[in-house]
Amino acid sequence: MDLSRVASRDAETVTDAGRQAAVVAPVLVRDGEDHVLFTKRADHLGEHPGQMSFPGGSREPSDDDLRATALREAYEEIGLGADEVEFFGRLDDIETITDYSVRPFVARIPDREYEPDEREVAEIAVLAESDLTDPDNYESELRVRPQYGELRIHFFHVDGYTVWGATGRMLVQLLELTTDWRMPAEPDRVVDPDAELPL
Repeated sequence: MDLSRVASRDAETVTDAGRQAAVVAPVLVRDGEDHVLFTKRADHLGEHPGQMSFPGGSREPSDDDLRATALREAYEEIGLGADEVEFFGRLDDIETITDYSVRPFVARIPDREYEPDEREVAEIAVLAESDLTDPDNYESELRVRPQYGELRIHFFHVDGYTVWGATGRMLVQLLELTTDWRMPAEPDRVVDPDAELPL
């Protein structure tokens, strides 16, 4: 993954969301291959329980900026120290249906064992770039919701995990920027807004 491509672009900024959050999209090298680290959110959390996400969370008044938010949350969730993070830039801000704007910061981190905070994180998953970019592991669907319009939802199925939702949208941009992978022009299917998710 060529993370320098992230640094060479101007990321889009969302300014009108009710709340702000930030995450670290962490890339590490394991066995000579790039991997991306994800957390699986604890099942008891009120928002997005059990979903795959990047380490991060809501901005606090004490945070100097959103990068500070991402660093603080990553330390709280998996024990990633600020001195271990090599930032390369950021992806576009993502708007969520819960009125958040989420700013993803792309970084390299060491390959070591990270400790999940069980209050927020059920487990940590480190997934290979080659698996994330394997066409057999990707699918998408188009849903038309009256309040949101057309929404394309991405699903990456790797090692028994499914990355989707806002994190799936961030992952699409990360992979398109840093690898030769490209999102297929057309979704695999068009489904009703309330159709079951392929999880």
